[in-house]
Amino acid sequence: MSREIKFSLLYRDMWQSAGKYVPRVDQLERVAPEIVKMGCFARVETNGGGFEQVNLLFGENPNTAVRKWTQPFNDAGIQTHMLDRGLNGLRMSPVPTDVRKLFYKVKKAQGTDIARTFCGLNDKRNIIPSIKYAKAAGMISQAALSITVSPIHTVEYYTDMAYELIEAGADEICIKDMAGIGRPVSLGEIVANIKKKYPEIPIQYHSHAGTGFSVASILEVCKAGADFIDVGMEPLSWGTGHADLLTVQAMLKDAGFKVPEINMEAYMKVRALTQEFMDDFLGYYISPRNRLMNSLLIGPGLPGGMMGSLMADLETNIESINRYMEKNNKPKISQDDLLIKLFDEVAYVWPRLGYPPLVTPFSQYVKNVALMNVMQLLKGKERWSMIADDVWDMILGKAGRLPGKLDPIIIQLAKEQGREFFEGDPQSVYPDALEDYKQKMKDKGWELGPDEEELFEYAMHPAQYEAYKSGKAKADFEADIAKRKEKETMPITSAAEVIAPQTLTVDVNGEKFRVTIAPPGADIPNGNQRIGTPAESPGTVTAPDPVADGNAEDIESPLEGKFFLTKTPSETPLKVGDSFKKGDTLCYVEAMKTYNAILATRDGVIVAIPVNSGETVYEDDVILKIR
Repeated sequence: MSREIKFSLLYRDMWQSAGKYVPRVDQLERVAPEIVKMGCFARVETNGGGFEQVNLLFGENPNTAVRKWTQPFNDAGIQTHMLDRGLNGLRMSPVPTDVRKLFYKVKKAQGTDIARTFCGLNDKRNIIPSIKYAKAAGMISQAALSITVSPIHTVEYYTDMAYELIEAGADEICIKDMAGIGRPVSLGEIVANIKKKYPEIPIQYHSHAGTGFSVASILEVCKAGADFIDVGMEPLSWGTGHADLLTVQAMLKDAGFKVPEINMEAYMKVRALTQEFMDDFLGYYISPRNRLMNSLLIGPGLPGGMMGSLMADLETNIESINRYMEKNNKPKISQDDLLIKLFDEVAYVWPRLGYPPLVTPFSQYVKNVALMNVMQLLKGKERWSMIADDVWDMILGKAGRLPGKLDPIIIQLAKEQGREFFEGDPQSVYPDALEDYKQKMKDKGWELGPDEEELFEYAMHPAQYEAYKSGKAKADFEADIAKRKEKETMPITSAAEVIAPQTLTVDVNGEKFRVTIAPPGADIPNGNQRIGTPAESPGTVTAPDPVADGNAEDIESPLEGKFFLTKTPSETPLKVGDSFKKGDTLCYVEAMKTYNAILATRDGVIVAIPVNSGETVYEDDVILKIR
């Protein structure tokens, strides 16, 4: 009898690999029953990774979304699985132990069956605790090998890693080929090695389609013994997404494997609904380029999940760079020029940073350093001058052990900045924090939620959760959507109409926000504000003393992003009148999912804070005044 291959639909990752957002909960509730009717999926990926943070960004409760989204699959006997980042949980930065433990209890209670745990450094110390926490919560633990291609990442390297994770208790293994650069024959050898020693361990293969290897790789791993294959479907397959269900099914059927049949009437309904969601608002965040295969990705090895957001980021970056170029009488560059420069720089930076597998968050870290280097070089400055704190944590060992050796120039830079390398268990750097978050929620009058799921959400994504609770996240999202839709439909009658700032009033659950929409660099006198908010309420800025401000020095933003006084709720924000010492962190500019610390270059006093926390700033905008 032919060996059976089962399919898993990556409905979450399909969206994340294409753009910035995932469907709203009402949309997920509509599409879930139709996915069930397709009758061909043993598993569906329902949450994890950036899913819940994205919900918060457009003002939706992610816990409600996960419960309602998983329920139809639970009822139909289809297993649900989520992606988690080990030490980082669902976010870009490390998570305290007690928050990690609560994570799996919450997800199991919400209806998620399988935890697919990976470490972006393949550091087993970050994966093994999650295996134990997931199993203790009653979940299936699927441990992932983050696939990349380097002199270090060989077939033997991954085979040995899989053996250790199975011996540590993993129920399943995922071959996570997040950039689709794994070579088909080598991937087949890894699977065959695992199956030879542990024939009873299920193996699930995950790959992105961007480089063009994925279909050949799927055939090879199936021949070698893989049990489950992750697939996408139109209109979100291929490109930065995943191999298409119809292609994979036809290929494997021809190869003699037993594969499930597809209810094509339901397939067309899911396809139509997905397109409807894109037409509604999600398509405004999807670059047309993400539909394309790109063999250039073989070189830098950037993952499909990151490429979706990267193309959106580049629109902002190119504007920032070209503003500088225009101001300095230099020729502008195109997005294609920037993309090629970025790919080349990633290939330059990656080995010098110790060959971290290019998967979240370390793919973003390597890409961000590369992009900052490109931007600095274009401006006649030196490489390595903008490295965010989170990137330094990776370099120093606070996120795990790098697979390769750091370049001497990076080691020297750390020494010059007084940074110390860390050799211990990364988890020890991040102490328990749930009691602090419980107290903060009590002080704010917030409920912990069923199964303490609201506590978990706040502890996992504090800044985004506060923006969600205040209504700011929804206001910002709706303003952005309005801007994008208006840009698409606005008749251009004069240059003055195009560049003039426009003010909208956005109603969020009965609370009104005044939002000003303007192109980059435009003068916005009052910024975005809650209508009727008292001048001294949190989030507004106290006007500086005009006398004290007379001899103030401006601190300008070194890049475009969002301004924050703190990175976590545990930090105490500086306020007008506070003194600081040279080397102190004054504030942060969050760009491309990392917080870039703005450090004091001398002792001084804060005279004014001209921007609100969470507000977008552009390069050279004044973000602080000091004396």
